[in-house]
Amino acid sequence: MIRKQTLIIGANSVIAKAIAAKVPTDSEIGLIVISRDLNAYSEMCDANVKKITVPDYQSRSIERAVIEIKQCNQAPITQVFICNGVLHNAQLQPEKRLEDFSEQAFQQVMQINALIPMLWIQKLTPILTGKTPCTLTVFSARVASISDNHLGGWYSYRASKAALNMMLKTAAIELSRRAKNIKLIAFHPGTTDTPLSKPFQKNVPADKLFTSDFVAEQLLKIVENSDIDGEASYLDWQGKSISW
Repeated sequence: MIRKQTLIIGANSVIAKAIAAKVPTDSEIGLIVISRDLNAYSEMCDANVKKITVPDYQSRSIERAVIEIKQCNQAPITQVFICNGVLHNAQLQPEKRLEDFSEQAFQQVMQINALIPMLWIQKLTPILTGKTPCTLTVFSARVASISDNHLGGWYSYRASKAALNMMLKTAAIELSRRAKNIKLIAFHPGTTDTPLSKPFQKNVPADKLFTSDFVAEQLLKIVENSDIDGEASYLDWQGKSISW
């Protein structure tokens, strides 16, 4: 019988898949993966791996997914990784100038990077609250730091991740009173070799372009060594604090 579980949301991202590969699913550890596309997990047939497919990340779909989690909640969830995020796609690119700023693009980036993670936290908190320590990590970015912004640009992405950070910090204050077992982490993975960073890798030094396996390993170490202290932490891939 399993003793604890890890939950990965947005499980089809490159880093999410690397995290999943490092979670030792055995007779005592369970894994729950959630995504719109779980084909990458088709060969994972372990009884301790629960796969939940969602049609989208709207509030109703998130609520239904949480109900499914509750139904298979054989053991406490001790680790949550929310890996959703967007920097660019076919319709949008990070802005270089004020002239590039778009209302539609801003709304899309803000929805994916800030609103969706908070909806997950809102719906998950009731089933995570308890006596068992639980670390909940959301993927943020160093460019969200207001005090560390020396280059400008990337208005929508910076704003969305800064908004996410503010909401995580605010939620941590509330959870310190009513869900003291939950630790929130805003995580900056560094420049990782993924489709998200691919168009921006040209000027990145070779030793600063990380593999997803390396980032996953670093993150799991950070989570394992994090204290449940009632505060939100804003950390990079080395486990070093970033200025909000």
